[in-house]
Amino acid sequence: MNKDQQPQDLNEHEQQEHSAVDDSNEVPAEQQSLSAEQQTISELQAALAKAEATVSEQRDSVLRAKAEMENARRRAETEVEKARKFALERFAAELLPVADNLERAVQLADHENESLKPMMEGVDITLKSFISTIEKFGLNVIDPQGEAFNPEKHQAMSMQESADVPANTVLAVMQKGYEINGRLLRPAMVMVSRASEGGVDIEA
Repeated sequence: MNKDQQPQDLNEHEQQEHSAVDDSNEVPAEQQSLSAEQQTISELQAALAKAEATVSEQRDSVLRAKAEMENARRRAETEVEKARKFALERFAAELLPVADNLERAVQLADHENESLKPMMEGVDITLKSFISTIEKFGLNVIDPQGEAFNPEKHQAMSMQESADVPANTVLAVMQKGYEINGRLLRPAMVMVSRASEGGVDIEA
C-alpha cells in the first residue's frame, strides 16, 4: 500500500464506523408500529371508560326521574282517593236522616190500620231500596241488637240491669249506625245491659 492510498482507506473506515453508530440509534419500524398501536388502544380504552361512565350516570338519572314520577303519580292517586272518599262521606252523612225518617215511619205506623197498609208497604220498599243503593257505594248499616257492646262502633245512651243477657250486651238500638268503606260514619246509639250487682262501667 502506498502513501497516497492510506488517507482514502482511513476515510472509508470512519464512514463505516459512523454508519454503524447511526444504525444503533434508529428504532426498528416494528417497534414503532407496536408503540403506536398500544397508544391507540390506551386512547380507545380511556374513551370507552368515559363513555361507560356517561351511560351509567345517564341511566341513574333516568331511574331517579322514573322513581320521582312514580312517587308523584302515587301521591296524586292518594290525594284523589282521599278527596273522593271525603266527598262521598259528606254526601252519605247527608243521606242518613233520610234513612232514619223512613225507618221511623215504618216503626211508628199503625200496622193494624188496613187503610194505611198499602202506603206503609210502599215506604218499606222505598227504605229497603234506599239501603240497597247506598250499600253499593260502601255504606253499611250498624245494627248491633243483641251483640256485645263495642265502644268503637256503638255509643251507649243508657244502661239497664238484666238477668237475661250477659253484661255489656246491646239491649236496644235507638238509632242505627253507619260505616263507609270500613270507616265509622256514625256510631249506633244503644242501650246496654249491666249485671244486677253493679256491672261494668261503659264509656259512652
